Amino acid sequence: MADMRRTKTPAAEQAPDVRIKNWDEVAFTYTEDEAVAEANRCLNCKNRPCVSGCPVAVRIPEFIAAIAARDFEGAYKIIRGTNALPAVCGRVCPQETQCEGKCVRSRNGEPVAIGRLERFAADWAAAHGIDDTGEKAKPKGKRVAVVGSGPAGLTCAAELAKRGYEVTVFEALHVPGGVLIYGIPEFRLPKAIVRREIDNLKKLGVIIETNVVVGRSITVDELFEQGYSAVFIGSGAGLPSFLRIPGENSCGVYSANEYLTRCNLMEAYREDSATPIRRSKRVAVVGGGNVAMDAARSAKRLGAEEVRVIYRRSEAELPARAEEVHHAREEGIIFNMLTNPVRINADEKGNVKSITCVRMELGDPDESGRRSPVPVEGSEFDIEVDTVIIAIGTTPNPLIRMTTPGLETDRRGCIITKEDGVTTTRPFVYAGGDAVTGAATVILAMGAGRDAAAAIDRALSGE
Repeated sequence: MADMRRTKTPAAEQAPDVRIKNWDEVAFTYTEDEAVAEANRCLNCKNRPCVSGCPVAVRIPEFIAAIAARDFEGAYKIIRGTNALPAVCGRVCPQETQCEGKCVRSRNGEPVAIGRLERFAADWAAAHGIDDTGEKAKPKGKRVAVVGSGPAGLTCAAELAKRGYEVTVFEALHVPGGVLIYGIPEFRLPKAIVRREIDNLKKLGVIIETNVVVGRSITVDELFEQGYSAVFIGSGAGLPSFLRIPGENSCGVYSANEYLTRCNLMEAYREDSATPIRRSKRVAVVGGGNVAMDAARSAKRLGAEEVRVIYRRSEAELPARAEEVHHAREEGIIFNMLTNPVRINADEKGNVKSITCVRMELGDPDESGRRSPVPVEGSEFDIEVDTVIIAIGTTPNPLIRMTTPGLETDRRGCIITKEDGVTTTRPFVYAGGDAVTGAATVILAMGAGRDAAAAIDRALSGE
């Protein structure tokens, strides 16, 4: 008999006044008893709507039933059957719009905490030394190159290795993990967890070569010349977009990409770090997505007295996860909604001193269905700041596009794929994740990596 409580079993968290002084995870993993209690809320629906909301089709009711029966190892193995990065997904997936968004329990209360249960199973397995890389098929005798070691590349590599292919991942940075390493802060996704998942990949026989910039160090054509039968491009979207307003070149203006890379990959948050980063007093973060929340909350932990998020639409349109916004508010982040920057002002030395904004109001809906923001005439005002972080999105780097003949891209520089979402206009070249969609979620990139592995296997098997 299912537990009919309407609310999720709460997960313990660090208090806001404590966590803004450290970089440890905000939320804690369920205890065994908490996980079992939450698992008992699952109705084990016959038509499994939650699975349809998962881009990698995790067998959700089955792993939750295993947790309810205290078979925690079994739960982990069920998840690993379709998800190569469960400890990551349990932490950073937007469950509220995916699996939990489809949960029947949400019709009359809160959905089952699927994300927290996935995280519990993965963390329990790690704590108990459970290693389940899955069984590998017989060697196919064919090599596949994977460009990029973010969630799309890692998933594609894992799936191909299990199918018997020799896989080499080429990563431009000196550390594998892509956006999981450089983009998501330690307090949301500890890097030790990413390293653990990458170690699992290496146990499957995947080779990872770092400091290789495909398009510069080596081209896609040269990979084929070296004997690779197919290439998957999962190079992400690491090129930041800017506001294109006066003063944007002032000292103290960062792209969120640079700011978070300094914090995360280069560990500027550590007191003994040699990585330079601005020690700010007043910070404005422009944008309303998860990256903006990450940048704002990182600035707070680096000691800023006042951090504000400036967003041109209303809270109803805010694209960041509700949990991230909630945590940001708890940590004292100020939100300036319906506000748009028009100028960044610098002092005589070129350092940022303020940002000029205008008030906005919402007009008619645009192509995305969201109401377009319109400036309110005569509403200009200044906010005193010493640092501005621009977090308004990213696009793919043009390097691969420019060095790969026959690979078509759209006006944003995203790789064009066929109906299956992963086959490109160039034979035996596949792509997925942010390189195709533009900046999106970790789990969608993983779904694309899985689909690409299946498509590559079909093509190389002659199907």
